Amino acid sequence: MSFTHTQTSRDVRELTIRSIILGGLITLIFTAANVYLGLKVGITFATSIPAAVISMAVLRRFADHSVVENNIVQTIASAAGTLSAIIFVLPGLVMIGFWSGFPYFTTAAVCALGGTLGVMYSIPLRRALVTGSDLPYPEGVAAAEVLKVGDSSADGSAAAENQQGLKVIIAGGLASAGFALLAAMKAVVGGVSYPFRVFAGGTMIGGSFSLALIGVGHLVGVGVGVAMIAGLLISYGVLLPYFSAASITSGTELATAVSTTFGTEVRFIGAGTMAVAAVWTLAKIIGPIIKGIKESISSSQLRHSGQEVPITERDIPFKIVVGVILASMLPIGALLYLFVNVTEIAHHTTTLVLLSILFVLLIGLLVASVCGYMAGLIGASNSPISGVGIIVVLAAALLIKAVTGDEADSNALALVAYTLFTSAVVFGMATIANDNLQDLKTGQLVGATPWKQQVALVIGVLFGSLVIPLVLELMLSGFGFVGMEGAGENALAAPQASLLSSVANGILGSSLDWSRIGLGALIGVVVIIIDETLRKTTQARYTLPPLAVGMGMYLPIALTLIIPIGAFLGRAYNHWADKQNNPEFSKRMGTLLATGLIVGESLFGVLNAGIIGATGSEEPLALFDFGEATKLIGIIVFAGLVAGLYRHVKMLSSKV
Repeated sequence: MSFTHTQTSRDVRELTIRSIILGGLITLIFTAANVYLGLKVGITFATSIPAAVISMAVLRRFADHSVVENNIVQTIASAAGTLSAIIFVLPGLVMIGFWSGFPYFTTAAVCALGGTLGVMYSIPLRRALVTGSDLPYPEGVAAAEVLKVGDSSADGSAAAENQQGLKVIIAGGLASAGFALLAAMKAVVGGVSYPFRVFAGGTMIGGSFSLALIGVGHLVGVGVGVAMIAGLLISYGVLLPYFSAASITSGTELATAVSTTFGTEVRFIGAGTMAVAAVWTLAKIIGPIIKGIKESISSSQLRHSGQEVPITERDIPFKIVVGVILASMLPIGALLYLFVNVTEIAHHTTTLVLLSILFVLLIGLLVASVCGYMAGLIGASNSPISGVGIIVVLAAALLIKAVTGDEADSNALALVAYTLFTSAVVFGMATIANDNLQDLKTGQLVGATPWKQQVALVIGVLFGSLVIPLVLELMLSGFGFVGMEGAGENALAAPQASLLSSVANGILGSSLDWSRIGLGALIGVVVIIIDETLRKTTQARYTLPPLAVGMGMYLPIALTLIIPIGAFLGRAYNHWADKQNNPEFSKRMGTLLATGLIVGESLFGVLNAGIIGATGSEEPLALFDFGEATKLIGIIVFAGLVAGLYRHVKMLSSKV
């Protein structure tokens, strides 16, 4: 199916009242589910694709619906899957004992302002990282394919192809959701891990049996997959065996030593690598970013003078973007003032507020660029956003410590709290920038109007901000958080918030082991040199993206290993498709299969989150107990489904 990308006007519905209402309702429900799930088990689910499916089911009942109107619904609802990641920071204020609850208006304002800034900062990046980039954006592509095959207004050959594609998506979705259901019921294992000794230390091999990750791998390609394997070999093949030796020698159980060492040692090394790679990535794309800003200004001037500009090139005017960013500093400054002025460090109020405002302004472009780039590499839901959180908290804590001198010796708690509060604003920017560019990629593929999507995402941010404080307060009163005073045995772990609080406390308390982050930075420099050498000697035929290597080091092996497997499966399928009578159709069917795998697991994630919330149990669907046999069953069923699905799509494609 094709869409016109040079059109200057059209009469199809796009940003409508019904799309805002439907997107808002989905956002409120999905945000609540994501906040609960993230605090309880440490994971959140992507919402844009489930929202696209729900939107199609509802809007197709209206005669005048359009694919771009469906796109607005998924854009609004996608805020639920990303803004809810604010739970990676804010609960830390309760866990360290600074807050006794979540003040509604303060929490909502932090979410709304940070999220809106994330949209604004990512607007100038659209031309550099979306339209002028070859980044794969797996979830953006998948969402676009869902919208295309569900477009009932298509006719002729496009309609026939969409019908075929819809069948492929349904097949992949049913298989993916079915396997996830079996794993939730404990009929099959959801993944395997095998720790083993390496000389004096230990490591592990394993992976998550996630068909969605196979789909992501198919879409991102081998280049990213190889870079992630390189990061995996560094972290699990070298660093983990070395640093776990001390724990194993002291008598700690192998599996515990390996998992603990990865969380407390290796991930910080990975964060160091990501930090260097992030700065390098920004340095490399700053030229295209500046060019994109100039083009945005030029486009706004042409529209202002009355000239027609293609719909797909119409962003929110750059003057408005800058105006919103600068205007947002006033309420942010007020929030920071009200926060710090009642603490023991009130005598530093002016200095700290000015520092934080500058920090938010300047770090915004870096965070938005890096998060958008990561989303382009492996998708928004798989991006190591907590790794970005570590970098943000590190930078904020260092600056705050520098301007307050020895204040940490007597008032460390207040400084840690202020660091987390400042970081929460930036983290809101990071999560939404991570999502906005993914949505804009979807919009590019379906011929949407960028400014309408950007407005839609701001609306989604506002909807999400309304419900996040309520759910946080509900979780606090109902369960509490691990580490806080009075926490019971059912307290929520909130693992990311605990980690970031520890980072801030470690810096301000001078207990953070900088050697780990420094080692990661050194590894990042080496990877950058290798990547640049490969690009020059092979004319960019072979590359080793440093940020992808850093993600491979930082992410757990359960994620890291399956994505490259999917990438190689996708390459093998595309190689087969090139030899068919209609290679383009065959390749699209492979893309749609990958889309279906992501869709099915995403939809089941929504359903499972609802069941968990309703029952209060972490594993409410666990009905079976086959013992060790579930591992063998899981491996066989998973491999059989992957092989069977690709075989099915090959048979379907070869008939054309």
